[in-house]
Parts: sequence; structure tokens; C-alpha cells
Amino acid sequence: MNKYKFAKVVKNIDLTSCAVSRLLRQAKIVALTSLVSLTLNACGSAIDANDGTNSPEKLLVKQPNIIYIFADDWGWGDLSVHGNEQVKTPNIDKLAKEGTDFYQFSVSSPVCSPSRAAVMTGQFPSRNNINQHFATIEHHERAGMPDWLDAEAEMLPRILKNAGYATAHFGKWHLTNVQIKDAPLPTEYGYDEYGAFNLPGYNMPPSETATQAIDFIRRHKDQPFFVNLWIHETHTPHYPEPALMKEYGHLKEQEMLYSAIIAAGDRDVGKIMALLKELNIDDNTLVIFSSDNGPEVTGERKFMNDDSTGPGFGTYYSVGKTLGLKGAKRSLYAGGVRVPFIARWPGVVPAGVIDKTSMLNAVDLLPTFADLAGATLPSKYVSDGESIRLALTGETFARSKVMYWVWPPGKGSKSTATPNWPNYGIQRGDWKLLVNDSLGIEELYQVKEDWYEKTNVAEQNPKVVKALRAEMLRLQQEFPSTISEHVKSTLRDKG
Repeated sequence: MNKYKFAKVVKNIDLTSCAVSRLLRQAKIVALTSLVSLTLNACGSAIDANDGTNSPEKLLVKQPNIIYIFADDWGWGDLSVHGNEQVKTPNIDKLAKEGTDFYQFSVSSPVCSPSRAAVMTGQFPSRNNINQHFATIEHHERAGMPDWLDAEAEMLPRILKNAGYATAHFGKWHLTNVQIKDAPLPTEYGYDEYGAFNLPGYNMPPSETATQAIDFIRRHKDQPFFVNLWIHETHTPHYPEPALMKEYGHLKEQEMLYSAIIAAGDRDVGKIMALLKELNIDDNTLVIFSSDNGPEVTGERKFMNDDSTGPGFGTYYSVGKTLGLKGAKRSLYAGGVRVPFIARWPGVVPAGVIDKTSMLNAVDLLPTFADLAGATLPSKYVSDGESIRLALTGETFARSKVMYWVWPPGKGSKSTATPNWPNYGIQRGDWKLLVNDSLGIEELYQVKEDWYEKTNVAEQNPKVVKALRAEMLRLQQEFPSTISEHVKSTLRDKG
């Protein structure tokens, strides 16, 4: 893999616009000062198909391969299939054309670590006391968090491994962080192989994510496999590729760089899809593309460093789109937790469909994948999700469980441009309640009719508010109030 210093990038790119020129001159200054290197090249089961329908009575004759592509800070509007006219995402658009685009999918947190913990455990992050991102020991102690996701908990990869799957994780981890030197590695959670960053030990360059996944899939094409492909795009620091910068050189500086990042992620999705066809395993592979939360709020920092992935471009270039959804990352409004969720499985998941009614959540992935794999869930396992197999196959899906969110630092007011005041949220059916009692704010939305969450109907529906508050309290009483010792680092003892 090619690695370049910023200074070399400045020499190698054909400057096609004033914005490119100015941006790369700035990068050169940083590079020559720090003399640091940066990676820039991104641094199903088969069914009886005789009648073509998607009936739940169809016989599942083989365990499907499962590839879960989880982007980072990728907003609802960062896809051209969702109406973004600035950047092209042809491969993800094709995924939607050949599969189903679910408009009512929400992750379980507006930030990365708890969102990812929910996918792994099928539980709301609060069941494991993970309600903020993993960082330093000091941060974890202030936030009342463990130092890593409990490796002894029931875990998606372990459940699938026990069902006969080869399991692998490639890309972002962030179920601990690089500073926590004694944290468990992915193999202790049920993965046969991994290549990752935001974890102790060796942190691979983000640009290797798709490459390593492709190698794993080639080697395991003759057996059922599960791959978590957690790409870096569009999290900071940004690592734009020169060729893609040139392609979007007609845009203004911020949009140019961000579009190059989106395009790199889309291209890697295309690589995975092309591989499945090449290996002739396309028809028995469920591929899902999603994101861990809404887009990052645009900041002022043009350059920044990350302990895990290295130096790159900062939040000034984070100009992701929600296309009208209120809020962004760190907000419990739709713009923070409602994200893309596109599923493709030829002959099983209906093609070219937009599903605007099925209420789906990230905690559903564990029971769903276990259902498709024929895996048995442990008797004592507590799941906050449910199998969404019916929704995936195009049948009517009526959600029976609530969706719950918490963002403890919620503050500010509802009048801010990026409102993040709600610190609790709960949804039953299409009723979604957001509250912050310390600020005296309470809002209720009917999300099917009010997709953009514009009209607060709390005053008109006091009984609904009361019922949702009671359900929220019941849930919160189930969550642990203390942190187990076995998920605390020995570094705590050293101060």
C-alpha cells in the first residue's frame, strides 16, 4: 500500500482549482512542520426461487453470508440516492436499486461507541453503561463508563461463530480505545480474524479496511461467513485521495474534500459487491449498508490528529447532510439517529423498494442475523431487539418493542442550529418522546406522519406522554447502576 507525506501529496496533485490549491498549500504547511506520514488512499440464505415471491413460508435451505457495512458519521443525506446532488454514490445507489432502502431505521445512540455496542449485543447501550464514546480512563470515570465493552456478554460474532460461521471484523473498533492498553481484542468477542483501529495494540491504516475484508471473503467463500466492515468514512481526521479531490475540484473547498471522502467509501462498497459476483456467492449473501450516527457538526479545525489513525483534515471539512432532518451527531432528533439502512440479498430482499413504514433499530441486528443463520440464542440472554426478517423479505413487520436513546450531555436549547438538548428519548410505534427534565423541555412526535419532526404534539396527547414516560422509567430501572470490576482497566489503579 502506498503511503505519502503531506508534502509529497502537494507535489503530486494537479491543481485544478483555486480551492484545491489553497487547501493543499495549507496541508503542506502542516506536513513540513510535523514531518508525519499519512495514508491518503483512504490514510443469504438461498430460497426456492421458482415463483419469484418473498413469502415467509419459503424454505431457507442454506445459511446466508452476512456483510454489515457500518459507516462512521455518514448522514442520511450523504447519498445521491437520497437526493444529494453534490456527490455521486453510484455503488450504494445500485445497492438500493437491487435491494430495499429502509427509511425508518435508527441507531441506538447519536455517537459511535454506544451505537456500535448496541449492534454487537442487541441491547440498548445503557445495559452495559456505555452512553458516551470510549476515550481515556479519565473520561470513562467522569462518564460512569467501563473501559471496554464486556467481552463476556452475549455477542453477535460469537453467536454466529457457534452456528458455524467464519467471523471477521475489519475497520473501526472503538469498543474501547487505543489508550486502554489492557482492553480485550476483537478475537475475545468471537471473531476469528480482525484488522482494526481504535483499539489497543497495532492500529491498521483505515485505507486497508476493504482490502483485508476482500482477502477474508476470498479465503472463506466456500463456507458461511460474517464480516463486520466498519469503514472510517466520514469520521475525522479526513484522509482524502488526490484523484478524488481532482474529480470534485469544481466544488468549494469544504464540499470538495468531503465529497472525495464520500466517494472513497462508496468505491469500497463497489469493490465488495464486485467480489461477490466474481466468486459466484452474490445470491447467498446479505449485504447491509448503514451508519453509526448522523453527520458530524461542521467545526473550525482544519487539521487534527488522532491517536489511532494519525493526522489529517479536521471538522471544518465535515459538511455532511441530513437533507432537512433536524439535528446531527450528538442529537436524539432524527438527524442524529435516523441513518441510511439499505439491504440487498438477491431473490430474498425485494429489489428497488423504499420501505417508509417498518420501524427498525440497530438492536434488531443480532436477533435478525441469528434468525437467518439458524442460531439459538442463550436462554438467559436479554434482547432489546427483535428479528426483522419479515421486513427484510418484504412482508408486513409490526414492531412490538420500544426504541430507547440516551445522550447524557444533552444541553443547550431547542432553538440552536444543531439541537442536542434531549438527553432521553423513547419510541413506541410511531410515537417518539424526547425529554430533558433539567431544562424543562418535552416534545412528542408522530414520526410516520411527521418524518422531519417539525410538530410537537405533546400538549395534545398527555396520555401518550405519560405512558411513554412510564415505559422509559421502567426500562431505566433495569439498567445497572454500577460498573463491574472486570470491565475496568488496571490503569485506573495507577491513577
